[in-house]
Formats: sequence, structure tokens, C-alpha cells
Amino acid sequence: MEMSRTASTAHVAKRTKVRYAILLLIFVITTFNYADRATLSVTGSAMRAEFGFDAIRMGYIFSAFSWAYVLSQLPAGWLLDRFGARRVYAASIFLWSLFTLLQSSIGLLGSAAAAVTALFVLRFAMGAAESPAFPANAKVVASWFPTNERGTASAIFNSAQYFAAVIFTPLMAWLTHAFGWHAVYLVMGMAGLLLALTWLKVMKNPADHPRVSRAELDYIEQGGGVVNGHTKAARAADVASTGGWSLVRQLLTNRMLLGVYLAQYCINVLTYFFLTWFPIYLVQARGMTILQAGLVASLPAICGFSGGVLGGILSDGLIRRGHSLTIARKVPIVCGMLLSVCIIGCNYVSTDWIVVALMSLAFFGKGIGALGWAVVADTSPKEALGLSGAIFNMFGNVAGIVTPIVIGYLVAKTGSFNGALVFVGLNALLTVFSYLVIVKDIKRVELRRG
Repeated sequence: MEMSRTASTAHVAKRTKVRYAILLLIFVITTFNYADRATLSVTGSAMRAEFGFDAIRMGYIFSAFSWAYVLSQLPAGWLLDRFGARRVYAASIFLWSLFTLLQSSIGLLGSAAAAVTALFVLRFAMGAAESPAFPANAKVVASWFPTNERGTASAIFNSAQYFAAVIFTPLMAWLTHAFGWHAVYLVMGMAGLLLALTWLKVMKNPADHPRVSRAELDYIEQGGGVVNGHTKAARAADVASTGGWSLVRQLLTNRMLLGVYLAQYCINVLTYFFLTWFPIYLVQARGMTILQAGLVASLPAICGFSGGVLGGILSDGLIRRGHSLTIARKVPIVCGMLLSVCIIGCNYVSTDWIVVALMSLAFFGKGIGALGWAVVADTSPKEALGLSGAIFNMFGNVAGIVTPIVIGYLVAKTGSFNGALVFVGLNALLTVFSYLVIVKDIKRVELRRG
């Protein structure tokens, strides 16, 4: 009995690190999230050959995911604030994995027209299902991490997009090469269904988690973490007291947040170029095979992942050295996005290794600058972390609609990717403008209650 009390006291006194296990879980989930989004970019060349659709139609199919993803952001944010991240995220993972799995069967429909229509519909459904993912990530990070660790935590889960390309782009390319494009959707869909069950088993609020010590809980709470989350009744009361559309208007009329939203759109232009057209660019413009493109695409992804983690570490390091939150977040964003402009240089070189080096440098810079989710966790009203993150994500993922379609038209009309790379580079510059000119001080927004 005495030993039990001693062990319990030691557990309370010692600061546990359960928050890092939670971060690892959302990193793994986000890796699968982006891998599922990128399935079509890897299998696209093989599917175009089988079903015979052109670059413009391919652009629209690529955009199907983002139409639904953008349109579903506000409902997803409301659901997260109303029902919490645990249940909503579990349903999200399960559904997007199911829709990924179903994409393996479109070839059974007989005609190419029916297959293309089914692919568009399933990508659209997958976009709706994935809509709560990133707002849920931001909500979890705001709950589990103090401010001086939040930049690194947000950068780590956001860098999963590059890690997905490092691990899954070569794997999916090999599956396509060895077994056909259908195998990609079967493997990814089944793995995601298992991940949904894992999330339900592991995830809890910090204050409710049995393995969190009192010392860790106090450390998170004193550093600005929302450790208790909200009960169901409290969440409903917060949503009601702030007013649905009144709350949305308050967020959309805040100059700082509007600048952050615009910047996220521009950053995601680079993201969606990489997720959609980049492997096809390597095949069509650089003459690589699908297998070669899958392997080469992992090199910029490694650089993006490294830059993403480094950006978060640099930002949090500036806070610990006494710099303001504004300086700590803006410096990596501005410097990283200026570096990303070098993507335009690919138009002026013919050697493949130099192209890959420039792409890698551009995505390293983009990784450093991709601190938007940390800014969301820093600035969102505590009563509306889900909704604020959803609006941010909605703006950012309009790029997923615009980018593949614009690039599809540029490639179809000019027969070249040169204009596409200029389009991507100019958006990197617009990100810099947004943070330097539109966004002023970075601070948490206080809501007016109606």
C-alpha cells in the first residue's frame, strides 16, 4: 500500500511527456492524410493511359477533392467545437479511408466516362471527409502544448505532408509499377481504417488522460494550453453565446487573421503543385518513368520535411530568447518563402539534377515558412479553436481548387510547365507581402459576445 502511494506521488511529481506521444499520433495520421491526397498524382499517368482523359480533365479531377474540402470547412469547424476532436476526427479518418478504398474499383464500371465520373465523385467525397483533419490537429496542439512548444509541434504535424511524400510516393510508385494503380488505393484505404480505431483508443484531453502527471498538466496549462478542453455542455454554451455567423464575421473582419488566411492560400499553391502536378511534371517535362518520378519526388519532400521541423524549432527558439511572438513567427515565414521563389529557376536549366536541387531548395524554404498552423493556435479564440482553424484551412485550400486547374490550362495551352512554375513562385512572394504588410502584431483574438 505504501509502495503504491509512493509510486503515485512520484508520478504526480515527475513531468511526463505524454504530449509527445499525442504529437506522434497526429503526425502519423497527417502522413496518411497527405498520402491519400497524393494517390492520384502518383497513379495519374497510368490512369490517364487507361481511361484517356486530357490535361484539362485531369486538372478538374485533381480539384474535386479541394472543392469539397473547402466547402466543408465551416461545418467541420462547428462539429469540432460542438462534439470535440476525438469523435469527429475518428469519423473523418474512417470515411476518407473508405472513399480511398473505393477508388480502387472504378475500373469495374465499364466505360471510361463512368470511371472518370466515379473518380471525381469519390475524390469529392474524400475531400469532405478530410475537412476536419487540420482544424482538429490545431485544436489538439492548442490543448496539449504550451506556447513555447507550439511552433515546433505545429511544424512537426504540418511537415507530415513532406514525410508522406518521402515514404509513400516511392511506395505508391512501386505498387503502381508492380501491381497496377488499383493496389495503391487498396493498401492505403485498409491502413487508414485501422488508424481510425487507433485514434479512438489513444486520444483524450490532457486533463482526462490517465498517463499524464500533475507536473506535465500544470506545465501545459501555465504555458497557455487548453488542458481541460470543453465538456459537451460547455462547448454548446460557447457556440451559442458567441453566435454562429456573428462569430464567423468577427473572425473574417480581423485584419491580422485575413492576412494570415491570404498567406496560407499562397503557401498552399506550392503544396498543391507538389501534391498534384509535380510527379507528372517529372514524367512529361523531364522524361522520367513513373518509378523514377516517384523516387525523385521524395528528394524535395525530404528537404521540405527538414525545413518544416527547422522552422518550428527556430520560431520557438526565438520565443525562448525573449523575442516577441510576432518576430518569432514572421522571421521564419518571410525568409522561407523568399527562398521558395527559386522554383522559377527550373525554367532556365536543362540538367535534371539542377532541377531537382532547385525544387528541393524551394520546398526546404516552403517548409521553414509553413508556420501557419502555429499562428492559428496562437491567435484563435479559445472558444472557437475548431471554427477559426476551419476558416483558415478553408482559405488555404482554395489553392487546391485553383492550382491544379490553372496549371492544367497553362500546360494544355502552352505545352510547357514554364508558366506553371512562375505562377507558383509569384504566390511565394505574395505570402511575404501578406505577412510584412497586412499582418501586424500576432496575438490571440478576443471575441465580442452578443
